[in-house]
Amino acid sequence: MEYPSRLPVVGVMGSGREPHAERARRLGEWIARAGFHLLTGGGRGVMAAVTEAFVRVAERRGVAIGILPAAKGDSAGVSRPGYPNPWVEIVIRTHLDQVGAHGADPASRNHLNVLSSDVVIVLPGSDGTASEARLALRYGRPCIAWLAERGDVPGLPEAIPVESRFPAIEAFVREACRRRGDDQGSATGMR
Repeated sequence: MEYPSRLPVVGVMGSGREPHAERARRLGEWIARAGFHLLTGGGRGVMAAVTEAFVRVAERRGVAIGILPAAKGDSAGVSRPGYPNPWVEIVIRTHLDQVGAHGADPASRNHLNVLSSDVVIVLPGSDGTASEARLALRYGRPCIAWLAERGDVPGLPEAIPVESRFPAIEAFVREACRRRGDDQGSATGMR
């Protein structure tokens, strides 16, 4: 029996406060048109802006996934205020709470954000974004930063390539998805 190819999951990590609207819009639209799923942390800022742009593309195959942190001190999967943003289509609630500088802590949902992504794109952000980039390195996920300069994510590991031009981001993501598909036993795409 032949199964349909699994669409790649592109994780976008960035600020929970600032939307970086122009960059997020361009990226969200491109991910949708490229036929990929979008994964974010499901909150405000970059997460909301990229997801809104993604879901506004009428003819797309992928869905918008949000992996949510739990409300402080809650273990029953109750989301924090502001989560999920209105554009998340598949909500994954977690009992995990840690963000920011503690994003590599075993109790952080950042692990799920990275491990559930086939490729990670970093937009401007702070401690939580830098921790997701470090986790991408740790778990061997292809990761690239779309920044004007490395300082747009303080603490971004030197091993993460930084590009200011969008065509370089596109090429990196397409190649990473092609390689993941080949690594999973499919010559034609993800399974």
